[in-house]
Amino acid sequence: MAIHRPIPNERPPERAILVGAPGKEISARVAEEHLEELGRLADTAGAVVVGTLVQRLDSPHPKYYIGEGKAEELRDRIRAAGADLVIFDEELSPAQGKNLEGLLGTRVMDRTELILDIFATRARTSEAQMQVELAQLEYLLPRLKRMWTHLERTRGGIGLRGPGETQLETDRRLINRRIRDLREKLKLVAQRRATQRKARSGEFRVALVGYTNAGKSSLLRSLSGADVFVEDRLFATLDPSTRSVELGPGARALVTDTVGFIRKLPHHLVASFRATLEEATEADLLLHVVDASHPGWEEQKAVVEEVLEELGIADRPTLLVFNKVDRLTHDEEAAFRARCRALFAQPAVFTSTVEEGGLEELRRHLHDEMKAQRPEVMLAIPVFDGEALATVYREGEVLRREEGATTIHVVVRLPRPALGRLQRRAGIQVVGAA
Repeated sequence: MAIHRPIPNERPPERAILVGAPGKEISARVAEEHLEELGRLADTAGAVVVGTLVQRLDSPHPKYYIGEGKAEELRDRIRAAGADLVIFDEELSPAQGKNLEGLLGTRVMDRTELILDIFATRARTSEAQMQVELAQLEYLLPRLKRMWTHLERTRGGIGLRGPGETQLETDRRLINRRIRDLREKLKLVAQRRATQRKARSGEFRVALVGYTNAGKSSLLRSLSGADVFVEDRLFATLDPSTRSVELGPGARALVTDTVGFIRKLPHHLVASFRATLEEATEADLLLHVVDASHPGWEEQKAVVEEVLEELGIADRPTLLVFNKVDRLTHDEEAAFRARCRALFAQPAVFTSTVEEGGLEELRRHLHDEMKAQRPEVMLAIPVFDGEALATVYREGEVLRREEGATTIHVVVRLPRPALGRLQRRAGIQVVGAA
């Protein structure tokens, strides 16, 4: 058996206590699921959970978020467990974070800061790194004073005491300048993405959206047969991956895996990743992937729908994909399918990436949707109408072309809006469905 020898100066994992403070309207089961999810986030970030503390609240305490007595109990638990980090499941105000660190004598972070930290470690491309940095700086800006206080406590000593307001203001100016620079750079990224999407406008484009760890990357890898990074952890992938997926003879789709959503996804992060998520705004079809085996799938589905609403794409054509049905027994799957039929008017498919034939139903739906949105037609275009011919090649997929003395006949798969525009041009005829 291999023995792990610690790397010199390797930092041991931080020992964390998780704190949940749900409102009294939240059921005990849901509150427990939320804390379990926070534990998975902590594990993804590299922390070891050594304890939990929960207090139900009518409203947050203005000083510590939790009650003063509970905060003192938390301090005792930190000492008993030898914890060096406290993670709150709720977003703390700058003042609450500062007050808690002063009372507890250890570092305190909230759910937002934890998610930002995970994104920072998972970002691979320069675009993702810029997006995460922007979100972190916007989160940090109102908390600078607390950060300086923490620095004074940990590094205090002769020559290192009290950097003062002058340094604080300097930092604020530097951060504001960096935020402006990052926004400008991300605008350029968005423009480049728009150009790339325009080049793919003739393709049938599909975007995978869903709660983190719903199995989107596994679906993309199984559909395309291409190598896509997959890991059973929250936010395993941040950068969008686009792969070509064959749907049948002469039919294919470009499928993009987008960043996973999560409950209480930080607004700074949603705004920063807007350029990446524009892949979903331009897609012909959204595949909303739901983990059918998760006990809280209904809440996760609602969270994704809220984020899609925030992005202004809730009205896009959407197909519900209930994934991981292989984790259900036959009776559970039958009951689940019946329940979904009763709950949802929209169509839904049920998939498995590990069972043979577990994606055939999804492929059929994608093929049918592609034919509905991009009908295959034969057009007769006058040879002098170069603009119309350019539109056909730019926005459609030309399958066959025959040239005559005065007319060019093309068999093309076109989006309906583009077909409608071409039909209104003088001299162009739709010979018929191909």
